[in-house]
Amino acid sequence: MKIVVIGGTGLIGSKLVEKLKADGHEAVPAAPNTGVNTLTGEGLAEVLRDAPVVVDVSNSPSFADDAAMEFFRVSTDNLLKAEAVAGATHHVALSVVGTERLQESGYFRAKQVQEDLIRESGMPYSIVHATQFFEFVKGIADLATEGDTVRLSSAGIQPVHSDDVAAAVGRTAVGPPVDGVVEVAGPEVFRLDELIRDTLAAQNDSRTVVTDPGAPYSGAPLEENTLLPGPGAHLAETRYTDWLARQS
Repeated sequence: MKIVVIGGTGLIGSKLVEKLKADGHEAVPAAPNTGVNTLTGEGLAEVLRDAPVVVDVSNSPSFADDAAMEFFRVSTDNLLKAEAVAGATHHVALSVVGTERLQESGYFRAKQVQEDLIRESGMPYSIVHATQFFEFVKGIADLATEGDTVRLSSAGIQPVHSDDVAAAVGRTAVGPPVDGVVEVAGPEVFRLDELIRDTLAAQNDSRTVVTDPGAPYSGAPLEENTLLPGPGAHLAETRYTDWLARQS
């Protein structure tokens, strides 16, 4: 089966393309560096030809509110319209656990618009909600840093390895559309402040983590379960502590 992967040269996309090819599918990576641009529509018609499944794992190059909204709104609209013309029968998109609970964040408002466009398009679809990737934990710390202090909530977080996310997206892509959301998360629940504190210590990072219940996450306040998946989530096997130990 031909499966086009939008964002197919990025972190998740490259892993997904490799996995799908290993399973015998014709996986085609599509990104600006392969001549496909969802913002302008360049190359979409050609790459989508004869592809029943389209997977969108692309991300906005900017996390600024207006730029993220423009990216997800325009690129998703262009992609869905091109898929309809090409005759695609399954649209798969990667999004984030808790998106609907993080609407005070401009980035997550943009992700919500992406999801709403998909739901309203009439295209059979599946949305994969993943928790935060292991690879992004240090970035969470950096965004919460002022001077040598990292100010974070103690809300729950259940990070997942990017390999496991790619596997979940791959399983979803080759299955029937669910016309809803599939959740994937790691096997361990942490407190956000403790996770960052332990990670920085393991990396000999001298920054001090301060617990602040009011500290925002990507501009939005956190409740205890904001970042956590529901009871029906698929729990991956890779443990964060094992992965972190391999990074040093």
